[in-house]
Amino acid sequence: MILSALLTSVGINLGLCFLFFTLYSILRKQPWNVAVYAPRLVSQGQSQQTHDFNFDRLLPTAGWVRNAWEPSDQQLISTLGLDAVVFTRIFVFSLKVFTFAAVVGIFVLLPVNYLGNQLEYDFSDLGNKSLDSFSISNVNDGSKWLWVHFCAAYIFTGVVCYFLYDEHCYISSKRIAYFYSSEPKPNQFTILVRAIPVSSESSCSETVERFFTEYHPSTYLSHAVVRRTGKLQGLISDAEKMYKKLANLKLTQPEHRLKRDGFMGIFGRKEVHAAFVSFKSRLGAAVALHIPQSENPTEWITERAPEPKDVHWPFFSASFLKRWISKLVVIVACVALTILFLIPVVLVQGLTHLDQLETWFPFLKGILKLTVVSQVITGYLPSLILQQFLSFVPPTMIILSSIQGYISFSQIENSACKKVLWFTIWNIFFANVLSGSALYQVNVFLEPKNIPKVLAEAVPAQAAFFIAYVVTSGWTSVSSELFRLMPLLCSYIKRVFAAGKSDDEFEVPSISYHSEIPRLLFFGLLGVTYFFLAPLILPFLLVYYCMGYVIYRNQLLNVYSPKYETGGKFWPIMHYSTIFSLILMHVIAIGLFGLKKVPLAASLIVPLPILTLLFNEYIRKRFVPIFQAYPVESLVKKDKEDQNNPARDEFYDKLVDAYKDPSMSSTRYTRNGDEHTSPLLHSAEA
Repeated sequence: MILSALLTSVGINLGLCFLFFTLYSILRKQPWNVAVYAPRLVSQGQSQQTHDFNFDRLLPTAGWVRNAWEPSDQQLISTLGLDAVVFTRIFVFSLKVFTFAAVVGIFVLLPVNYLGNQLEYDFSDLGNKSLDSFSISNVNDGSKWLWVHFCAAYIFTGVVCYFLYDEHCYISSKRIAYFYSSEPKPNQFTILVRAIPVSSESSCSETVERFFTEYHPSTYLSHAVVRRTGKLQGLISDAEKMYKKLANLKLTQPEHRLKRDGFMGIFGRKEVHAAFVSFKSRLGAAVALHIPQSENPTEWITERAPEPKDVHWPFFSASFLKRWISKLVVIVACVALTILFLIPVVLVQGLTHLDQLETWFPFLKGILKLTVVSQVITGYLPSLILQQFLSFVPPTMIILSSIQGYISFSQIENSACKKVLWFTIWNIFFANVLSGSALYQVNVFLEPKNIPKVLAEAVPAQAAFFIAYVVTSGWTSVSSELFRLMPLLCSYIKRVFAAGKSDDEFEVPSISYHSEIPRLLFFGLLGVTYFFLAPLILPFLLVYYCMGYVIYRNQLLNVYSPKYETGGKFWPIMHYSTIFSLILMHVIAIGLFGLKKVPLAASLIVPLPILTLLFNEYIRKRFVPIFQAYPVESLVKKDKEDQNNPARDEFYDKLVDAYKDPSMSSTRYTRNGDEHTSPLLHSAEA
């Protein structure tokens, strides 16, 4: 790609960004758009829009930038939770890393690359100069200037590790502080027990009661057995909206009426060998969670209970075999999706090479010779097409993760986040870099000794494509997130065709971490990888992270409301992605210095990935456990605080009703040896 094609792409995307910013700053002031641009504030009754006409409404202003920038992390935690702050800290970390990288890359590495003459370009024709002239490919083989890149690789790795350690310290401290400041929550005292061995002489509830009374006599509080209705439960779920309208009426019904299990009292409940078991203390729940409960490891399997609103019920009735088969099916589906995605990748790579495009479509030769057309096709269109195909991946991964047997929406989204990230790394990075046939890509990795050499040859050649990708998929997508085109159109259509009708189903959206975090981390991988290969990408990344930081803070404060809280458990994904990016950079550096005939530099770079892996091991031991479970020290301190809480007994009473499946007929629970039935408001009764 030549420089003029890149500038064309940058110009188009800058124009779109400016358009989105301008329209947003005007439309957000209109009273009828408050549900589009501030639904979270509307749901909390904090919106102060007036219907009086004001000429200022028609003028674009940037006051929203200041409002998004001002709140501190502590204010965000108290308002939005720790997950939102962890999300914004990914931007902060990236800005720190790539600000340093941009200074070194632009003022040190870029001049070294440009002043090389390996590619022998004409300096006088800058507009038609290939972007390769700004990359390390232009440095002469065997040149002593390559030692500048060698030193930069070591220094940059150290800086990234330092910033990563600093962020781990900050976020882990915030996670502990968030735990101390939180009110008692049901999931802190509760575990899920599966594979309960029920005999024919006793019920599941009696078995659970007997087991935990015997083996956890001092800490066991109560339990709620999971029971599911028959196949007609799907029809009941479809009628949920009707039952909501009758909820208040149902509360006034006399309680002495005969309750029947199942739909209309005809179809009985199916008992699931699983139960939510609650304890008197957080420490008691943690002990039961982390210590095997049975001599048979396939029985009395414990796992952490999610928040009640975070529970995903469909797989509670699934057997071990069904869950295992589901995971296998998901793996096969992910592999198949990865292979199918090679089709748009090949198409995109064809667009970046006009000569290949002319071979495929010879009747377009005349049009392709036009300068503007060729610049749009090679500079803007490939990234746009790839972005559109990639937009189908996150919802697909959510579907695949939901059938893996997870019991909470947060687990599903966390799993989907990892799938989308690695799918993006393979199909957007490696598939574009190794843009030969799929068989060629497989052969590359079947011979590990050739990996550094192959990557060293292929990665620098795709620098121009990835710069255009950052501009198109980064700048435009984040500015369109601010504009919210689809919700805006839906709002206008609803006002036209549903005028006068009340909106009983107003719902505040939640941010899609499984699609946004992988994009952030993938751009981070591009920045780390191309730091010393093609530093021209770094200013474009900085612009993206600056825009994203302000825009997403604005969206979190005004638009999105969290559906659940994981306490920052998305952060380890950020850590492992960064370590992978550094190792990838080191592998490419080894191969590149070999190709550039500087074998000593290639040899001396070998300790760098080893040191990085040692750093990763230290972080894994020092910080990662904090994101997996709270330490005993914290649990005991929090339990002691609750001993003087006068509302503790009331909280215990509410624990047994916290975990109720919306599709269950009723939940039987036991506390202090007495069995009770807790009917749900929208269950069918005779």
